[in-house]
Amino acid sequence: MSAKSSILRHGRLVAGTALAAAVIAGGTIGVAAAATSDHPAAPVAAAAPAAVAQPPAAEQPPEGARATVKVDPNPAAPGGDVTITGNCGGGKGLKKVIGGYPGHQILKDLKIVDANPDAFKATAKLTTKIGNGVGPVMVDCDGEAGVTLLVTHTPPAGE
Repeated sequence: MSAKSSILRHGRLVAGTALAAAVIAGGTIGVAAAATSDHPAAPVAAAAPAAVAQPPAAEQPPEGARATVKVDPNPAAPGGDVTITGNCGGGKGLKKVIGGYPGHQILKDLKIVDANPDAFKATAKLTTKIGNGVGPVMVDCDGEAGVTLLVTHTPPAGE
């Protein structure tokens, strides 16, 4: 792979990840703003069955940012083990997992256990050089990217 194609591919991953983070943040801020208004909250609908059709294309994230990712446990303690799972949303399979941001990685000993695009799985250990906070966990599914936020906390002394 040439340096130019590597840079372009990395740029698409960063752009897709940033866009996915903006969509998540926008939805979270919108929900928080709605919850603080003077109007009563709308009733919550019952959980939909698993065989529900995909939402229309207008309601889906843009192509390139359709992978979903979940970290368990979340929140997690520094030095603890985490499992990263998800769906590539049309991507070819899990290629890479990034925790934190360049120069401040929060994941170590990362292993892709199963790169299956329909249900990928990876394991990692959180670095001990982090404290309380929130950081991104991003996945590259070779055509689609996804991001979630990982909350870290240091247990109180004596626990």
